[in-house]
Amino acid sequence: MSEIKARDKAFVADTYARFDVAITSGIGSELYDENDKRYIDMGSGIGVTAFGTADVEWVKAVSEQLMRVQHTSNLYYTEPCGRLAELLCKKTGMAKVFFGNSGAEANECAIKIARKYGSEKKGSEYSTIVTLENSFHGRTLTTLAATGQEHYHELFQPLTPGFVHTPANDFDAMCETVKNNKVCGILIECIQGEGGVNVLDKEFVQKTAALARENDILLMIDEVQTGNGRTGEMYAYMNYGITPDVVSTAKGLGGGLPIGACLMSEKVEKVLGHGDHGSTFGGNPIACAGAVSVVERIDEKLLADVKAKSEYIFTALSGAKGIEKVVGMGLMIGIKTVRAASDIVKECNEKGVLCLTAKDKVRLLPALNIPMDILKEAVEVIKEVASKEI
Repeated sequence: MSEIKARDKAFVADTYARFDVAITSGIGSELYDENDKRYIDMGSGIGVTAFGTADVEWVKAVSEQLMRVQHTSNLYYTEPCGRLAELLCKKTGMAKVFFGNSGAEANECAIKIARKYGSEKKGSEYSTIVTLENSFHGRTLTTLAATGQEHYHELFQPLTPGFVHTPANDFDAMCETVKNNKVCGILIECIQGEGGVNVLDKEFVQKTAALARENDILLMIDEVQTGNGRTGEMYAYMNYGITPDVVSTAKGLGGGLPIGACLMSEKVEKVLGHGDHGSTFGGNPIACAGAVSVVERIDEKLLADVKAKSEYIFTALSGAKGIEKVVGMGLMIGIKTVRAASDIVKECNEKGVLCLTAKDKVRLLPALNIPMDILKEAVEVIKEVASKEI
């Protein structure tokens, strides 16, 4: 065992089943381990390094800010924080942004907004938030409660009360859930990433949006993994023709630094007042400077390129030997293989292609700007490994 791996096993909490790879450097969509073995990165840090590793523009933005001021606290104004908020609002039509450090923190903010809104508009008993079965919203006690997967709940009872889960794509069940509970918010992912790359039906999402509007319930979209260009639109909800009240996002927003954002529509922009919420590192100028460099480059040309690469992957893998189906949207793709997904990923890793899993699927989340020749090389390896006999 290498020194890197041995030290990790000796001193880092044993909460991760790591792959047997120690990454030491990289450029773009190519990573290198301690033995200088090359890997094609088809996971981008679980959808984080939106423009790849050591991206020149991102490094420049972060480095320049690092030499100015690295932290001030939220008692003072900084230019990157306001600039990033402006960019996000202009690209979405939202009105205000709260910055935190992660997707879970962004979802915590959304939940607080919904509960305060419900209390002020209807009464304190209107505190229930509806989420979907098989959803994933984070690992804090509250976002675990929001997550609609029981196996995440088992060891950490009691969780935060006030969440109910209903089946995805079942609008009748959604209506019954809203009817039978005092609901202040509905929180959904348009594509359930950790749940297996499950794309929600457009009709279900649109009807749920209308139901929320009719009942003065906040519609909140979790864009932690689906956001920031990942699906071929700035945010996944834009593929569904809806306008949410609250949007949470993180991962690809920061390009590699921890940042989360909760975007608020005009309807709820004044729900949180002074002292209602906070985050010591939220809006950190270095993280925001990196995020500005990411968001500025998510333009129509890039989004069209994401869609083109998505079409290539779907075409190349659909119907290939050992592959049952390909699902997803943009560069958020799940591959149902005949052989176990974990075996496929392990063998791809050995052949120099780093993939992920999501439930029973191989999951691909490459950098948005992955070069086409490298993408084709990775897809051929995936096809080769998937085609092996059981």
